[in-house]
Amino acid sequence: MQQLLLPLLLVLVLAVPLVMSTRKQKKQQAAQKDLQTSLSAGDRVMTTSGLYGTVADASGDNTIDIEIAPGVVTTWLRLAVREKVEPVVETEEDSVDEIEAPAEESIIESGSGIKNEDEPQTTAQVAPPLEHGKK
Repeated sequence: MQQLLLPLLLVLVLAVPLVMSTRKQKKQQAAQKDLQTSLSAGDRVMTTSGLYGTVADASGDNTIDIEIAPGVVTTWLRLAVREKVEPVVETEEDSVDEIEAPAEESIIESGSGIKNEDEPQTTAQVAPPLEHGKK
């Protein structure tokens, strides 16, 4: 009896984590399958490649159409959808900051003639192109 105890304990120590990880993996696969079958038009999703978009048409068996920009609809495999995400909600503060900030930066970057006398004026230097194959 003493000789069978050590091998039995060794088998239990190896088998229990293996069984538990298999169960966890099966649950994750079932949840992913449920997500992919429950997709409908208007859902905001993220693909496995990290692309965000809105489901435009989910009537196909294996494919769905995702709108990635206004008027730009692409066709994807259902399996490429990783998760549903919440739609982006803008507050008034966010929209005001986004409108004002780029306008100020674009005036400075475009060199529209507005100069700040306190800041030193610099000119950009462009490096010569690299020549490949010559030493």
